[in-house]
Amino acid sequence: MTLHGIGFIALALALVFGAAFPLGAYLARLYRGDLRFLAAIEAPIYRLCGIDPQRQMAWGAYAVGLLLLSLIHFLLLYAILRLQYFLPFNPEHIRGMSPKLAFNTAVSFTTNTNWQAYAPESQISYGAQMFGLAVHNFLSAAAGLAAAAALMRAFAGGGIRTLGNFYVDLVRITLYLLLPIAVVAALFLIGSGVPMTLAPYAHVHALAGGMQTIARGPVALQEAIKELGTNGGGFFNANSAHPFENPTAWTNLLEIFLLLVIGFALPIAFGHVAGRRRDGRALFAVMAVILACGMVGAYAAEAANNPILVHAGLAAHPGNMVGKEVRFGVAQSTTFNIAATGTSTGAVNSFTDSYLPLGGLTALFMMQLGEIAPGGVGSGLYGIVLFALLAVFVAGLMVGRTPEYLGKKIEAREMKLAMLAILVQTLFILAGAGFSLLTKSGLASLANAGPHGLSEMLYGWTSATENNGSAFAGLSANTMLLDYGLGLAMLFGRFAVMIPVLAIAGSLGAKPRLPHSEGTFPTDGPLFIGLLIGVIVILVGLQFMPADLLGPIVEHYLLLAGKTF
Repeated sequence: MTLHGIGFIALALALVFGAAFPLGAYLARLYRGDLRFLAAIEAPIYRLCGIDPQRQMAWGAYAVGLLLLSLIHFLLLYAILRLQYFLPFNPEHIRGMSPKLAFNTAVSFTTNTNWQAYAPESQISYGAQMFGLAVHNFLSAAAGLAAAAALMRAFAGGGIRTLGNFYVDLVRITLYLLLPIAVVAALFLIGSGVPMTLAPYAHVHALAGGMQTIARGPVALQEAIKELGTNGGGFFNANSAHPFENPTAWTNLLEIFLLLVIGFALPIAFGHVAGRRRDGRALFAVMAVILACGMVGAYAAEAANNPILVHAGLAAHPGNMVGKEVRFGVAQSTTFNIAATGTSTGAVNSFTDSYLPLGGLTALFMMQLGEIAPGGVGSGLYGIVLFALLAVFVAGLMVGRTPEYLGKKIEAREMKLAMLAILVQTLFILAGAGFSLLTKSGLASLANAGPHGLSEMLYGWTSATENNGSAFAGLSANTMLLDYGLGLAMLFGRFAVMIPVLAIAGSLGAKPRLPHSEGTFPTDGPLFIGLLIGVIVILVGLQFMPADLLGPIVEHYLLLAGKTF
């Protein structure tokens, strides 16, 4: 590792942490309905869509609204992908997707996963990119933020029977948060050289002779919301390693900032809305510690270089540069990668399949943690609150007292729902990866045998279930098994967590808020921060370390012994 590399990690985190506090305060005002400067735009939208902004929803109605909107937009996106050949803005005359690939892609973008089992340059038209994928980048991000808003309101007071209006939350989050920041970021990207055009692909004479086709399109705005909304679906197959998506070190830093800033602002907003700012900062600290450890760990692993090359005397000074862009280097590549896997973002500017085993394990483990450091927009906040409920439950068991969190008693109903939300993801990850490795179709999708092949499959199912969307490049996912299997994993990973969270919010909101007493376990100090980190790491370790041991850890020791598969 170098001082420059550590300095880049520190700079990226300092910018994010510095912006998270004012943005969190702004988000709290947005969730409370205090922001009205775009009311002249809001009102016509409500009238056009038939939304009654005064109507309040119980948790069940809120969940139904979220599910119905997701279903409708899934069907619309599926139709766009199947029919894109006949739709406008298709200068390259790209044909419609097959049913299985359209299903997988529509599920992926509806659930904020953005898993891409296709090459966008050759399989997605401009129209499908703009009106299908980019629209879902906004909608899926706004839906996650709306679910987080409902959970925050549950802690704001006692005897609350409603959690807000899902449709109003969706409109306001898009208008007041996502759209303005995405437009500003897109303008910066355009100024840095990222294309924003409807012109057909360019056909040029290459310097070496012959003709070359250069793909381009309306990239900048999709790139901005892809990172800001923790979506991750690239306009190009190379994603943020492509110079048209991420041309300079400045755009690389901006994209890392966009990936993380809302995720870290949410616990601050949570503290404001719940009236317990110190508790919000405690959740912020847990996220920050885990992410910083992940970034430094991945950087250290990749800077150490391949042991086989080291023993052969061929190790290059910058570290393991395989699969990384020369213009970014090891530090900027690993920082981007961990920022993406710490959130639910499948964007990459280097290729995880070419990482050393411990570097790949770090990215994998960041997802297995539940992507709560800081996690996806909305999903990271309610994910870490689920772990916080487990932590106070453990503390309650140790002292023989009914656990409380932010003045709300945590009882059997909340704990059952929290465990359901956490364990359903583990079920799909381990069962899905295990089943795939028992089938000819699953084994045929792997580019590698042995521990690395296991890592590829385990990473794919983890990424889909955790709604991340990144992949080890060695996994060929466009098969019947993986298109439909990973599609179902995305659906359950999203909604089998989100619905229990809303049910918990409904249950806690109806309970009275208890005053702090001498027997109340403090949830705003170092003791709770340490307990919460311990609960997260131990619980995830118990679930996933046996599989991780057989994959990247065994591969690491084989490399130390000078062996490969």
